[in-house]
Amino acid sequence: MREMQYSIKDLEKLSSIKAHTIRIWEKRYQIIKPDRTETNIRFYDDEDLKHLLNISVLVQNGIKISHIAKLNSNEIKEKAFFLLQNNNDSDNQIKNLILSMVEINEAKFEKTFSKSILNIGFEKTMIQLIYPFLKQIGIMWQTGSINPAQEHFISGLIRQKLIVSIDGLQTIPQKNSKRFILFLPEGEIHELGLLFYYYLLKSRGHEVLYLGQSTPVNSVEQSCQIWAADYILLFAITSFSGISINKYLQDLSGKFISKKILVAGNQVEEISVTLLSNIQTFGYASEFISFIDSLNQ
Repeated sequence: MREMQYSIKDLEKLSSIKAHTIRIWEKRYQIIKPDRTETNIRFYDDEDLKHLLNISVLVQNGIKISHIAKLNSNEIKEKAFFLLQNNNDSDNQIKNLILSMVEINEAKFEKTFSKSILNIGFEKTMIQLIYPFLKQIGIMWQTGSINPAQEHFISGLIRQKLIVSIDGLQTIPQKNSKRFILFLPEGEIHELGLLFYYYLLKSRGHEVLYLGQSTPVNSVEQSCQIWAADYILLFAITSFSGISINKYLQDLSGKFISKKILVAGNQVEEISVTLLSNIQTFGYASEFISFIDSLNQ
């Protein structure tokens, strides 16, 4: 795996420590010693990021930087580890997840994830911990400060947790239950959000037909002919095709004129508010939860 390089702005976004503060700490305490490019621009490596994340945990827990500067890297790491294992603060736990991804450390991920489930349950763990963490991953991906191996590693672990949790739910439909077909459009492969919505639906007694990644529209049509659904739910995370999300949904709406089409994901922000009446969008998981909870009333 190639060694990652981070700018000072990357460190600011990932550690929540201002770039100006990092520079002061470098000069006054030498807590990090960045390398420089041929054009004299600072850059940092994985070890620098991990070291700064550990320092940010100590600072966030009230330890003065002047005291931290007197500790060696192993002492800082040990103190941060202790605080992370004994602190339920979501910011600290997100930092721990980032560390587990950077280090490709499954045990660290398991401890953080399992502890959160014990404290607040699976659903709140996904909303309060995993969703903000995935947002951080998105920032890292956009800035080039995460490589595919790290992203696939952590996404795979989260996917496993979702599938196990879905399988562990009862499959007996409840009173007033509805039928949902779930899919990702062709070219769309990011299924963590769709899997979580699958969990939300199944945990509330609704029936779900999960078609998964990169599903052609004609496959959705064939499924509807065999398995009568009340709703069609899709996630649009990326620009998955050559046409706009609005054009895609207008075409989809015409094919399923008698169905309610539910849309979630990052692309929701691009959807026109004047879209057809059988399209309903969800910007947040909390909105979707309110919607499906209302179906059971």
